[in-house]
Amino acid sequence: MTIIEAQQQVDEWISKYGVRYFGELTNMALLTEEVGELARIMARTYGEQSFKSSDLNKDLSEEIADVLWVLICIANQTGVNLEESFIRSIEKKTNRDSNRHLNNQKLKS
Repeated sequence: MTIIEAQQQVDEWISKYGVRYFGELTNMALLTEEVGELARIMARTYGEQSFKSSDLNKDLSEEIADVLWVLICIANQTGVNLEESFIRSIEKKTNRDSNRHLNNQKLKS
């Protein structure tokens, strides 16, 4: 699935099942919530925090997908083509950072 196809699939789902998109600010709050849920799983899986019983049924891949879903919703409702934007982001980072990380002594171990 391409990014454009993902945007189309989310839009079709919203039209069929979601009635309409939540407002942009609501979706921004939902994105923050989803990132928090992802952070919780990351902190317990890869960090020093231990799992609580309520965390045991959480799935990392599902939490990442939930973040992506809300990002796609925000892109769709604000007219952003994520595929084009992502390509531009890669180009920007390549131009800006082509040597930066290669020369970072902190990354060499």
